[in-house]
Amino acid sequence: MKKIFGYLLAVIGLIGLALNSTVGRKYFPILEKISKEYLLIPALVLIVFGVIILIIFGKGKARQTEKEVPIYKGKKIIGYRVED
Repeated sequence: MKKIFGYLLAVIGLIGLALNSTVGRKYFPILEKISKEYLLIPALVLIVFGVIILIIFGKGKARQTEKEVPIYKGKKIIGYRVED
């Protein structure tokens, strides 16, 4: 769920960047009244926060498949071996 929030923030930021472009401002004339920096900075902040959330919550444990068995060194798992 947290990763979805990160994606959502990044997509909203990208939409903000697209609206801030020359083409976006042509289709939405109301944006001509707003300075480009007032749209650019929040859009970039949303993208950065979205990516940071994705990096933080995207890290997970490597998933073990059903055919893999762990290789131990002491009590620590150092890898997985595929068992036929």
